[in-house]
Amino acid sequence: MTNSVLYPCDNRFRSSKLLNGIWKFKFDPNSVGESENWQLGLTDTIDMPVPGSFSDLFTTSKERDYVGDFWYERDFYMPKGWDGQNLLIRFGSLTHRAVVYCNGIKITSHEGGFLPVVADISGAIKPNEKNRLVVKLNNELSEETLPVGTTRTLKSGRKISLPYFDFYNYSGIQRNVWLLSIPVNSIQNYSTNIKLYEDYANIDYKVESDIGDINVELFDERGHKVSSTKGNNGVLKVHNPNLWKVRNAYLYTIRISLVKDNEVVDQYENKLGIRTVQVKDSQILINGEPVYLKGFGKHEDFDILGKSFNWSIVKRDFECMKWTNANCFRTSHYPYAEEWYQMADEEGFLIIDEVPAVGMMRSFQNFVDAGKGKYTRFFETSTIPQLKENHIEQVREMINRDKNHPSVFAWSMFNESETTSDAAFSYFKDIFEVARNTDPQSRPCTGALEKNSQPDTCKVYPLCDFICLNRYYGWYIDGGEAVEDAEDKFIDEMEKWKDKSLNKPFIFTEFGTDNLVSEHKLPSIMWSQEYQNEYLKMYFEIFDKYSFVQGELVWNFADFQTSQGIRRVDGNRKGIFTRERQPKDAAFLLKKRWENK
Repeated sequence: MTNSVLYPCDNRFRSSKLLNGIWKFKFDPNSVGESENWQLGLTDTIDMPVPGSFSDLFTTSKERDYVGDFWYERDFYMPKGWDGQNLLIRFGSLTHRAVVYCNGIKITSHEGGFLPVVADISGAIKPNEKNRLVVKLNNELSEETLPVGTTRTLKSGRKISLPYFDFYNYSGIQRNVWLLSIPVNSIQNYSTNIKLYEDYANIDYKVESDIGDINVELFDERGHKVSSTKGNNGVLKVHNPNLWKVRNAYLYTIRISLVKDNEVVDQYENKLGIRTVQVKDSQILINGEPVYLKGFGKHEDFDILGKSFNWSIVKRDFECMKWTNANCFRTSHYPYAEEWYQMADEEGFLIIDEVPAVGMMRSFQNFVDAGKGKYTRFFETSTIPQLKENHIEQVREMINRDKNHPSVFAWSMFNESETTSDAAFSYFKDIFEVARNTDPQSRPCTGALEKNSQPDTCKVYPLCDFICLNRYYGWYIDGGEAVEDAEDKFIDEMEKWKDKSLNKPFIFTEFGTDNLVSEHKLPSIMWSQEYQNEYLKMYFEIFDKYSFVQGELVWNFADFQTSQGIRRVDGNRKGIFTRERQPKDAAFLLKKRWENK
């Protein structure tokens, strides 16, 4: 696997070809594929769309809920004119682990289902013949994987997933697949860091490349060159810059050229936003100006598509968020497809980028157990060393992929983990240190704390640059008739946080109620739209009492699929929008509140 995960760029030096479409597909429940040489080619296959989540395409539960090994195959030709170039295969993601073969030769393997897998296939390609790409995947969960869960084997021998998280374990080749042609001598990676002054900005940059000279240029939106310099490390100075602002984005284009023997041999271009991020006292500052976060926790989730990437879904979601006057979302609970970040860059949305560290509680209903004080000694078990290794690697991969997006203003290291033990602090101390040492822009780091993570019990919150709270007073805790007690408990907790005088911003990264669009009740009851609105109003009144509360990301943007269970009616119904992206009553409440917030 190559370290270069630069998003595909087409120019006179680089070319890309999407390999999306219908691939061959085959389940391998007995894991016999490699011993029977399936890597050389599959037989008795079915058709499968790529990108795609396979589960919702079937009509039997055995196939929908399949757990284990499964295989994809696609034949392709090397395009004319690509001779003499390095050829890469680039998957947006492979969920959750994969081995990639080209013409029967193992090219690479990868653990983790939400970040790119890129491999050089130059040594395996047949330039003038049909080439065969075969991918073996596996979607089993364990306490060594991210996200965390376990796998149960039924009496029949069939495996099922038991996730420690509350979203469906969609799997497959769920994002774009590219065949890439890049020069033999190429640009591998780059990073930037912004510093603002009274009437100019400095863009510190670093380029990783093969041997040669580096030229760097910056162009404004009209294509006019505004700065240039040379060297693998340097500074682009921009006079009177147009800043990338929240909901008012301005994007420059950075062009990096690799020169050998006075001739350009490679070139890479990408969008660049000039903005700074700072946490100061109890405020989050973008370009030195405070911002109040308004928006959502989300999921990559849609009917039939599952988690597969689709530009139309991206466009619709951003239009819905803009309609509500939102300005931020969290990539709960994993890094999204890169195209989401590109759209956020264009639209001026802020993103809390989250590594898939969800389920670190050993609970099949952590959303309930979190409110009941359940403790499972998760970080004191034998699987922690391997889990930590995976966690660190995926933090590095996430930051390496997303470090140049102006929309990404913070990194989230976990969601609803156990945090009340010394073992948890020791674990996360190293995770936060890796993130801070990896990010060239030194963005704030945080993690979403569940109900057990109270001001007098949580050991991990001191690691966070700002505090993220997931709270469900009035739903999982004292819902329905007891909601007035829920309000008192919520205020009591907030007073304890206030008494700690942390001088840090607090963001509510989850709060909400399940509801059905068909349910209207007067007086309200749980699951009705009236109850959801009353619940949200209660939270807003409490938020507004505390100046250190600097953001509200409601859970969830839209209804989404989960595993089956008695607490879930065909998925999680906490959406402000339906799964089809139509507004519920609460959407109008948010729109009005956020218009001037």
